[in-house]
Amino acid sequence: MLTAHKIKILQSLEKKKFRQKYNLFLVEGNKTIKEIPKSKYKIKELYCLNPHDFDNKDLNIVEITTDQLKKISFLQNPKDSIAVCELIEHCINPHDEVQLILDGIQDPGNLGTIIRLADWFGIDQIICSEDTVDYYNPKVIQASMGSFLRVNIAYTSLETYFAENDTPIIGTDMVGENMYQYKFPQKFSLVLGNEGNGIRPEMKNLLTNRVTIPRFGNTKSTESLNVAMSAGIILSKIFSNR
Repeated sequence: MLTAHKIKILQSLEKKKFRQKYNLFLVEGNKTIKEIPKSKYKIKELYCLNPHDFDNKDLNIVEITTDQLKKISFLQNPKDSIAVCELIEHCINPHDEVQLILDGIQDPGNLGTIIRLADWFGIDQIICSEDTVDYYNPKVIQASMGSFLRVNIAYTSLETYFAENDTPIIGTDMVGENMYQYKFPQKFSLVLGNEGNGIRPEMKNLLTNRVTIPRFGNTKSTESLNVAMSAGIILSKIFSNR
């Protein structure tokens, strides 16, 4: 049963402190929810308009009304179901080829899109600075379109990680080597910086190399590219040669 108290708890999961307090986060939409049982995540409760959409007898399914769905959804136009899932703490795993490192990414949509890109290109791990937006943020989960289920996302001090890492660390920068001419190594980490400020200066000093996406337009009016857009362009170049 979806009580007023339960609704209040679910609504509070929009904020990181309450996600951590209750050790819970929300996933919306039948398509993504149906993928969860095949992942490392566990569904604690499932609220849906039509319980017959799910044939998994192990799920704790609660039928709700459209009005109730609107109250607990973080979407402007709620879908069909909402799963309440338990948080998982991720550890940093060894990586074989390419991994992404995010330095201070703040926009949830950008992080969600980058997670989706990582999944598309077969990148298993993203390492985030401690001030990067929380990947359990509802907007991140939604933007990732289910890819968060397949990519390991860990948070740590990048200074410490860089000091202990002996593989090449390549950063994206407005001033760097033309990425179309740069020969990327087989194994390395690609650093993407904050939307407004890029990679912070103390991080730049620890980079092995810097690459840039050259501008081809005649006007040169565009100051920069969106970080998620940049990630897609660079990853496409990297994997075109693999």
